[in-house]
Amino acid sequence: MGDMDASAHIDDLAAFVSASPSSYHAAAEVARRLGEAGYETLDETADWSDSVRPGARLTIVRDGSVIALALPPAAGRGTPFRILGAHTDSPGFKLKPKPSTVAFGWWQAGVEVYGGPVVPSWFDRELAFAGRIVHRDGTATLVRTGPFARIPHLAIHLDRAVNDSFAPDKQRELQPIWGAGGPENADIVAHLAGLAGIGGADVAGYDIITVDSASPARFGAEQNLFASGRLDNLSSVHAGVVALLAAEPTQAIAVLAAFDHEEVGSETRSGAAGPFLADVLERISIGLGGDRSDLARAIAGSWCLSSDAGHAVHPNRPDRHDPVNRPVPGGGPLLKINANQRYTTDGTGAALWARTCAAAEVPYQEFVSNNSVPCGSTIGPITAARIGIPTLDVGVPLLSMHSARELCHVDDPAYLSSAARVFLSAQP
Repeated sequence: MGDMDASAHIDDLAAFVSASPSSYHAAAEVARRLGEAGYETLDETADWSDSVRPGARLTIVRDGSVIALALPPAAGRGTPFRILGAHTDSPGFKLKPKPSTVAFGWWQAGVEVYGGPVVPSWFDRELAFAGRIVHRDGTATLVRTGPFARIPHLAIHLDRAVNDSFAPDKQRELQPIWGAGGPENADIVAHLAGLAGIGGADVAGYDIITVDSASPARFGAEQNLFASGRLDNLSSVHAGVVALLAAEPTQAIAVLAAFDHEEVGSETRSGAAGPFLADVLERISIGLGGDRSDLARAIAGSWCLSSDAGHAVHPNRPDRHDPVNRPVPGGGPLLKINANQRYTTDGTGAALWARTCAAAEVPYQEFVSNNSVPCGSTIGPITAARIGIPTLDVGVPLLSMHSARELCHVDDPAYLSSAARVFLSAQP
């Protein structure tokens, strides 16, 4: 079963998801948890020379991304890295500029589609808004609401074909309702600023998204099913935090790298295609007395575990999956494989994962796509190409990926975390 209690782990995952409604909240929650465990938070504009030393525990936050490192006691020039990479963002809807409108007595919010949500799943459920508000001086304040808004379906009496085909117009039909009345109080930005204790005139910008407001929940006859928003990919971020805190690195520097903007391509300063990870690894290497040659040696001896949720076989649509490789709930994390390098796992990575899971005493399952159903991708290929670190792709099997609420088996996140602990400890 591994060394993680599945029930306690899933309860903690639920608490982590609830504390992380946006990527900015997720990065802050990672930093908070690690800070309570003695990790020092570093400012990127500061000199790190007094902080980077053998045995140090360090955290760096950049917007909605966070990198944390546990240096072994014998860390020095050329010490390799063991990196668990994940992402903090999830699909949804992002608040537009000038978002406040009133139509027929309903207050509505203008939103833009973020990433690739399963749009129908977001209708007729109470949504929260969460993210950051930026002051005129450039500082930011995190903000979140409780149940706040709703995207309403058109009644079946007004659309008799709704059950035959539902393809909503993304501009006309995705504007959430958040109140009712006249236009005098229908300023959603001012309302959100008030929740954050900010005067509306001080708001210079914001990054606000919608999230499902319902709490994560266990259910099913044996309470072994778990439903929650944002399991793609907070299941991996949480597994990485738990694993990092439990790891005992001796031969390599253990790293958690949780990036923003994976759902929209990663090509940002805080995304996996940006310079964040490369900058941090170089500064750590220099802080340990290394030069460019030492960093190159460290990279050559390193591994990255790209952890992102994957697909269990859908029982109603098994035809959409590979006919032989059939991941099941509770069967352990996925080893994700793709011949066209949408996932980076190769033979050497598969062997490392086999050794890792054996050492952690957890099962794992191989995932490969049906040839007629092209797969998505992860930060794995980006990190491998950007940094040059050997990389493999893994993740928890889900149903309903990119829906407002996703579904997994209670055991699988704990299995992933157990394996991640062994990986970060560089045991196999």
